[in-house]
Amino acid sequence: MTERHEKPSDDRSASTARRGVIIAVACAAFAVGMVGAAFASVPLYRMFCQVTGYGGTTQRAEVASGGVSEKSVTIRFDANVAAGLPWSFSPNEREVRVQLGATHQTSYRVKNTTDRTLTGQALFNVTPEAAGVYFNKIDCFCFNSQTLKPGEEADMGVLFFIDPAMLQAEELKDAPAITLSYTFFPIDNPDPVAEAPVDGARAKKGRES
Repeated sequence: MTERHEKPSDDRSASTARRGVIIAVACAAFAVGMVGAAFASVPLYRMFCQVTGYGGTTQRAEVASGGVSEKSVTIRFDANVAAGLPWSFSPNEREVRVQLGATHQTSYRVKNTTDRTLTGQALFNVTPEAAGVYFNKIDCFCFNSQTLKPGEEADMGVLFFIDPAMLQAEELKDAPAITLSYTFFPIDNPDPVAEAPVDGARAKKGRES
C-alpha cells in the first residue's frame, strides 16, 4: 500500500505567518521602548538609586531615627574635587564612631581658590554600597548647589543617622566601617582648569591677548 504525503495545510501556513507578524511587532515595540527609556534613563536611574540605595546612594530623611541601638559603626569621610573646579575641599573630621540610629552632625571645609565666583554641586556615595539604603541624611550641603565668591571659604554641614536595620542585612551584620564620599563638580564653568590659579597680572594679560 502506497503512503500518501500531504502538503502543509493552508491553516498551518497562516498560523506561521501570524507568528512572524507578532514577533516583528514585538521587536518594533521593544525598539521604541528602548528609545523612550534612553530619554528617561537619567531621572529614572536617580529615582531607582534613591529608593534602593543602589550604587551606594544614600537616603534622604525628614526626621531623626525613631530609636537608637547599642551597636555602633565607624563612619569615615572622604572629599574630592573634579577637574574644572579649582576649590580645596576636605572633611573637618576624618572618622567618627556613632551609634546606629543616633543623629550625628559633621562638616566639610571648602574654599574657592580663584579670583572668580564659582558654583559647584556635590555628588556622593557610600561604601560598602549595600549600606546606602541605611544611610539617612536629614540635612546636607549636597542637597543644593553651592556658590563661593573669590577666595571665600565655608564649613558645610551634614546631619545624618544610620538605620539600625542595617544589621539585618547579611553583608552588613558585622557593622563594617562606612565611608561617605563627596565629589564637587563645576556647574557654571565647564572649562577644565589644568593649572593652579594665576595671579591678577597674569590673568589680566591673558584676557588682553
